[in-house]
Order: sequence, then structure tokens, then C-alpha cells
Amino acid sequence: MNAEIEPITGTAAVLLGDRRVCTQEITVPAPGPREVRVKLEGCGICASNLPVWEGRAWFKYPLAAGAPGHEGWGTVDAVGHEVTSLRPGDRVAMLSEHAYASHDVTPMDHVVRIPDSLQGTPVPAEPLGCAMNIFRRSAVREGHNVAIVGVGFLGALLTALCVRTGATVTAISRRQFARDVAESLGARTSIGLDTPARTLKQARAHCTGSGFDRVIEAIGTQEALDLATDLTGVRARLVIAGYHQDGLRSVDLQKWNWQGLDVINAHERDPAEYRRGMEEAIALIAAGELDPLPLYTHRFALNELGEGLAAVAERPTGFLKALVRCG
Repeated sequence: MNAEIEPITGTAAVLLGDRRVCTQEITVPAPGPREVRVKLEGCGICASNLPVWEGRAWFKYPLAAGAPGHEGWGTVDAVGHEVTSLRPGDRVAMLSEHAYASHDVTPMDHVVRIPDSLQGTPVPAEPLGCAMNIFRRSAVREGHNVAIVGVGFLGALLTALCVRTGATVTAISRRQFARDVAESLGARTSIGLDTPARTLKQARAHCTGSGFDRVIEAIGTQEALDLATDLTGVRARLVIAGYHQDGLRSVDLQKWNWQGLDVINAHERDPAEYRRGMEEAIALIAAGELDPLPLYTHRFALNELGEGLAAVAERPTGFLKALVRCG
């Protein structure tokens, strides 16, 4: 541990299970030799947090203070003695696991600098980087016909990225608001998701040949995965971007074989790949080529985290992405 830096007192949210959250005072340690301590401005709320907030039986409560917040950004507060690329005062986004808090500590290799041109702008770079990584692995090219199944924050970002490349996008979502967002981002058309058979028929009217060149599933349910499979054309690429966290899935392997599909699980686990995506997203935003600000629709104080998680679960009209103010 860096002996020149003292631990400090901070505040963190603690998930207690059964949709209960409290805040408590915490001791934030000094960073280790290759770590940085960040005074957090905010943290995005991820839908993957819902099961642990709901109190599923396989989790142990209470969770560690600040967990499972992982979309944080803020200002470097202190650095370990081996850290030379960052210094206190630098504004950064980070990969960490306890960012529902006033401060968090993370390895220096998990931190991405935010340029001065984005001063005052929220930068939940982890999900932004996730979208960039999914887009890269989707291999979308100009002229491709792309179907995006599910338009939440991730699906909206992917819509914008695909349109920017010159692809033609059909966006599929249950919510009219989300479909309107997709069209505002350049989707050629949007389709409701009431019954899969009707959605499939309507979507196929917007593509030529045997189906779509690229289909990105961004919901994380069996129904969405089945629909995405049915939308693919011959030698298409089926990209699984939804987070499937509630048990096993069945797949129509006969159809996958017959169509000759490339099937991509687009979730990255290598921190270096996450960081690459974060850097690419921040560069696009700084260049004015990607604007996620209109997608941050709801904001909550740290002591309102429970309300924020409820909004993610309920998705009221006008909801896409919630942020927590940590500072």
C-alpha cells in the first residue's frame, strides 16, 4: 500500500435484498501501488443489477458497499506510487465493481481518461464501451440490412452506430417511446413486439432475400432469441448482445446449420477489450459523432438508488437509461 496516502471516509449504497437499499458511511482505502482512487461523479444503473436488487436466493446479503455498480466516472483523488499516466484531478471513467458510492478504487489499467472537451458531461463509459464492442463484433458494413431486437439504451446506441456506418436498420421494441427514439436515430423503420409471428411478418417486409444480413438480439429472453434467429438470412450473422441471466436457453440448431449462420456471443470479459471499447466510445463522443446525452432519461441521487432500480425494472414511459449522482 502507498503509505503516503491515507484512507478517507465516504458514502456508499448497500443492497440488502428484497428490493431494499440503504446508504452507509464507509472507509475508502488508499490505492495500492498500481491503483487509483476516484471520487465518483456518477454511475449508470445497469439492468443486470435487477436480480441482485430483487433478492434472488443465490446471492448473499448484504452486498459489499457500492456493489454491483460498475458504470462509474469521476475525478482521480489519489494514485499509487507506480502510477505515472494519471494524476489527481484527472477526469476519468473506470471499470470497477463498487461504484454506487462516493469513491472507488480500481487498477490503473481499468481507467480511461475523459477529455477536457467533455467537462461536465456524464460519461458512463462501461456501457458505452459495451455497445462499441458489440458493434465491432457485429461486423456491420455499409449497405447491410440490420434488425435490432430490443431498443433499450444498448439497442439505441447500436442503432446509431449502425446507421452511422451506412446500414439500413429495422428496430424492434415493445415500447412506442423506444421505437420513436430508434427512428430519431436514423432507423428506417420500427416495429412493435406484441406477438413474434406478427413481428416476424412485418419485419420481413423490410428486407430482401432470405432475411437480414445482421440481427442483433439485445433483450436477453428466449422469445427474443427465437425471433432473432427467425429474422436471419442465409450466411447472416446473429449477434447475442442481450444478457441472458435467468437460466438455460434452447436454440434451433437445425436452423442455425441450415442458414449457415455466424453466431456471436458479443459479451466481452477481458478488461483490455472493455477499455478499448470505452476509449473508442469516448473518442466518438468527443468528436461529435455519437451523442448519448438524450438517452440518459432519468437521474437519481445516491440515496435514491432503490427508486432508480425500480425505474429500470418498470421502464415507465420516456425511460431509457438511469444515472445515479454520486458526488
